[in-house]
Amino acid sequence: MAKGKYKEWLTKEGLVKLEGWTRDGLTDAQIAERVGIRRPTLYEWKKRFPDIDDALKKGKEVVDREVENSLLKRARGMKTKTVTYKMVKLDDEILRAKRLRFLNEYKLDHPEMTKQELTMIAVEKVPVYEQIPISINESELAPDVSAAIFWLKNRKPEVYRDQSFKELNESQAKKADADTRKAAAEADIAEAKARIMNASTDSTEAKVSEYLDKLDDVLGGDSDGN
Repeated sequence: MAKGKYKEWLTKEGLVKLEGWTRDGLTDAQIAERVGIRRPTLYEWKKRFPDIDDALKKGKEVVDREVENSLLKRARGMKTKTVTYKMVKLDDEILRAKRLRFLNEYKLDHPEMTKQELTMIAVEKVPVYEQIPISINESELAPDVSAAIFWLKNRKPEVYRDQSFKELNESQAKKADADTRKAAAEADIAEAKARIMNASTDSTEAKVSEYLDKLDDVLGGDSDGN
């Protein structure tokens, strides 16, 4: 373990920085590199110093929650808003009033500053140009099926797992095949009945009747299989 190096990361500033790096999406390896230590050393710090471990976990929780919220919005569909801005030069009187207001508020917290210093800060903090919105465009994104499936498979894996979708598809395919065979058998029966209507001899009727019996057996077998 890097001797004494951990102390600066146990300060308020150090913990805030660690949390911020995690919130920005940095991995443990990247954080260790920024700190100037090896990744195993960072793991040791997490075990030994609860404050460092908590800071890293807190940052990750924030990012995870933001990702979850974004995924849920995409799964359900969402509205987006795009604002177009334009830089506009302020009127001299408006600019002067804004800078004067800033000076009066700023000098209350900095009574030691001279008038010239305050004026320079006012010029820096209150620019000549101001950004104003000129148009707002709202659009609606349709629900994303992939995002919905991913959400459901992770939130309710016992219901929406890959095997469940596979079994559902196989069941639907079997039912569709059975319905097709049943429809074909019914069509054959209808055709045979039409032949009976046109048959004029007993032998023909007997053959057709025998054929119909066979078809009925087939159709009955399909019904039982369902």
